[in-house]
Amino acid sequence: MQFKYPGLTAEHDAYRDQIRRFVQTEIVPNVAKWDEEGLFPSDLHKKAAEVGILQLGYPEEYGGIPCADPYYQIILAEEISRSGAGGLPAGLMTHGIGLPPVLAGASEALKQEIAPAVLRGEKFIALGVTEPGGGSDVAALKTRAVRDGDYYVVNGSKTFITSGMRADWVTTAVRTGGDGMGGISLLVIPTDLPGFSRTPLKKMGWWMSDTATLYFDNVRVPVANRIGPENQGFLYAMANFNGERTGMAAGCLGYSKICYEYARDYAKQRKTFGKRLADHQVIRHKLARMMLEITGLETMVYTLATIGHREGKMPVAETALLKVKASETFEFCANEAMQILGGHGFMRDNPVERLYRETKVQAIGGGSAEIMLDLAARQYGI
Repeated sequence: MQFKYPGLTAEHDAYRDQIRRFVQTEIVPNVAKWDEEGLFPSDLHKKAAEVGILQLGYPEEYGGIPCADPYYQIILAEEISRSGAGGLPAGLMTHGIGLPPVLAGASEALKQEIAPAVLRGEKFIALGVTEPGGGSDVAALKTRAVRDGDYYVVNGSKTFITSGMRADWVTTAVRTGGDGMGGISLLVIPTDLPGFSRTPLKKMGWWMSDTATLYFDNVRVPVANRIGPENQGFLYAMANFNGERTGMAAGCLGYSKICYEYARDYAKQRKTFGKRLADHQVIRHKLARMMLEITGLETMVYTLATIGHREGKMPVAETALLKVKASETFEFCANEAMQILGGHGFMRDNPVERLYRETKVQAIGGGSAEIMLDLAARQYGI
């Protein structure tokens, strides 16, 4: 099943084929083993860099590959997600949330130090915003950075940090001023500094993607590692969220299609009461409803990308609603696919079982569904 958005060209189709071949060749045969072992392959970043996956959408002067329109990034996010394991894109594309604030507001020296190495797949950067005492309420964060000459002394902790165990740098939100969003700065913190430590977290899903709690105990970070002016880091963090949410939505689109296709193929082969499972009307309706939800999500993803490209930025309210729609579509398709698969769906030998466990993280990460709905309502003046 492939929806054909009017804006897509033969070049987009060729790019999709290229990424799908990489996923089918380098990832799919091994992804179940990687996930079961909780191991992200050390060489996959370099392989992805060799075919231009890591670099897409970043400036050429840092080793990036600019793209003419946002459809390429949507295609990339969707096709990587078709690996059938959420920990794969989470681990492979973590730089998509950690690197953009650096390129948007760091010094040229810091950009040159970090970006080329990350885009070559040699080094890793994570984003550190969420804290143990709070989730989506970014403005209430408590990790504090106190100025001491040419350094900030950082104390506090971050949690649920994707790729936190292997990150060489963490783009970290810290409090340098008073309460609220006006007192937040962003620092790029090298993880080899004295006083920095981290511990791994065990999760319901995303087993192959490491997730960590980070601790800062009098970590001295150069002032030169600040992104943008002091106390204006909230703006850089918030500007990053729209791109993250769009990418998550495109990923949910890929996961939803995997659930549909696996359930469809199973229903065509499995026989019950003397006929194919797909010949039962109730099963056909389940599959049709999945197609309906997927097509609606796909239309919304590409329409908002078109608007964002035309206007120069993604609309806040609609992007928030897109994330909610995406997580709900994914959850619906995973649930229906599990029901169609029956007992087979409960076994750990198929991607639907794995994806079913991973649905909730999509409704929580990047801003919970409840926060997204409230954000959209406020943007609409409700």
